[in-house]
Amino acid sequence: MNKTIFTVLLTLFVTTSIFAQRPDREKIKTLKIAHITEQLDLSKSEAEKFWPIYNANEEAKDKLRTESSNRRKEKNVDDLTETEAKALLLDMEKMEKQKVALESKLLKELLVILPAKKIIKLYQAERSFKHKMFEEYKKRHSKNKSNRK
Repeated sequence: MNKTIFTVLLTLFVTTSIFAQRPDREKIKTLKIAHITEQLDLSKSEAEKFWPIYNANEEAKDKLRTESSNRRKEKNVDDLTETEAKALLLDMEKMEKQKVALESKLLKELLVILPAKKIIKLYQAERSFKHKMFEEYKKRHSKNKSNRK
């Protein structure tokens, strides 16, 4: 009985610590929204039109990323025939074209509701947010390494 309780507690502890270390997607999404909002200084009218378009684009990009990742994960390159490898490359190219099409669609839709300068600020805000997230990751990763020593 004690062994079972110990196993359950150990499993619970490990699971909790793993999830505590994993970045919370919703928290990151909230931080990104706040960062973009601050950087763009959208009017209420602009924000009401901007966010539905932006969020739909983000969801479409996430879906493409997931599809692409799943396709690459399910294939071991060393096990592919030349025909399968070529098909995979063509799929990857198709995904890249879809990404470009999404970006083009987003730009066209945003140009209707925002001045071009704010769209450029959006791209800069996205880049600076990614940079901040990467720096935070590096900082936490180096802190974890130093704590392990």
